[in-house]
Amino acid sequence: MASTVNQPDSPATKRPGYGQLLRTPRAWTFLLPGFAARQPFAMLTIGIVLLVENTTGSYGTAGAVAAVTGVSMAIFAPQNGKLADRFGQSAILLPGVLVHTASVVLLTVLALSNAPLWALFAAAVPAGASVPQIGPMVRARWAGMLGGTSQAAGSGGGSPLMSTAAAFESVTDEFTFVIGPVLATALCTGVHPAAGLIAEATLTLVGGLLFAAQRGTAPAPNRAVDGVRAKHVSALTIPGVRALAVAFLGIGAVFGGMQVGLTSFTEEIGRQGIAGLLYGTFAAGNMLAGVVCGAIAWRRSPQGRLLIAYAALALACSALWAVHSVPLLGALGLLIGLCIAPALITGYTLIESLVPATSRTEAFTWLTGSVAFGQAIAVTAAGQLADRVSASAAFVVPLAGTALALATLVALRKRLKPHSEGRIVQASTRGMGHRVPVTVD
Repeated sequence: MASTVNQPDSPATKRPGYGQLLRTPRAWTFLLPGFAARQPFAMLTIGIVLLVENTTGSYGTAGAVAAVTGVSMAIFAPQNGKLADRFGQSAILLPGVLVHTASVVLLTVLALSNAPLWALFAAAVPAGASVPQIGPMVRARWAGMLGGTSQAAGSGGGSPLMSTAAAFESVTDEFTFVIGPVLATALCTGVHPAAGLIAEATLTLVGGLLFAAQRGTAPAPNRAVDGVRAKHVSALTIPGVRALAVAFLGIGAVFGGMQVGLTSFTEEIGRQGIAGLLYGTFAAGNMLAGVVCGAIAWRRSPQGRLLIAYAALALACSALWAVHSVPLLGALGLLIGLCIAPALITGYTLIESLVPATSRTEAFTWLTGSVAFGQAIAVTAAGQLADRVSASAAFVVPLAGTALALATLVALRKRLKPHSEGRIVQASTRGMGHRVPVTVD
């Protein structure tokens, strides 16, 4: 290990905290509206499942409609990210927010009107395609504001706050998953089956428009790096991005399988109102682990951390199907949440060392799109299992998804390392996954 690791009081090794990050000028101008606009990812799927199941009586049908939304998001999210890199975030957000709000309202009206399944599918496509990619856009803003993309090679000028920002964004994402499902479930079960989707559309519209108005903190379209206007390279052409996208499919399988599994299990035992609480416990574990990850000065490489975290996640999911007690299910959900955050944070962290600045928003959206696609597959499969077998059978989906993704990730692990030696040096001095400066054997 580098000698600087043993000098905690030196400026080079002082670990920046969340307080220092949040004192970044103008950060709050996009963080607050961005938080509201992030809610679609946390509320949309569970809102659709609860509404459509209420109107059709079938979790399989509800899961299929939610899956169409997820697949649509997975397909279009990277394209939205690519357009945001090219034309600017506001230019993509403004029409997207309006289309999403209108599509969700249409889907709600059709479901309440007992419209045919094909009509629900038709409304679900634009609803998913237009989900605003706020999380990736916020991450791109942090990278631009903290100077994580513009220092000269070998200068070591990257901000150590980049790794703190990566952890903070993961915590923020998970906090929405604490609030979102609980809020959507409470509204759907306590107010009206459509109330969850209406709240989601309202938050998206208000938060999205306010976020888009913060143009001063947005990265410039196709911004130059070190004075040279960089050529846009599709993020998916980078092998490491493809490997991470596969890994994030498994994480999506956990989110989707847990949503349907917990909802159907609580209904099966006559306590549907606690579904949101159980899912909130799962998300709370995720958020807690995210806070801890951001506070640790890691010495292990991010590639190694990702493999360890993912193996732990797959192991934790292996017992879900056998649990039939609410307290035990809550405890296991908390454990699974604790395992998800390290994998998510490390995956997003690796993007900064693998992808050029001009493609970073697109790269982040490939990962969020993979989560959505994995969630869509999981919701469909878990819904069918819940209908045809039992609620517990739906919990097989998270296990299968994480096991398959882990096997693929192990096989493709070498793709997570930058190919250029110079790029490796640059990543170790400014990457979002290391406290600076630390060398890894």
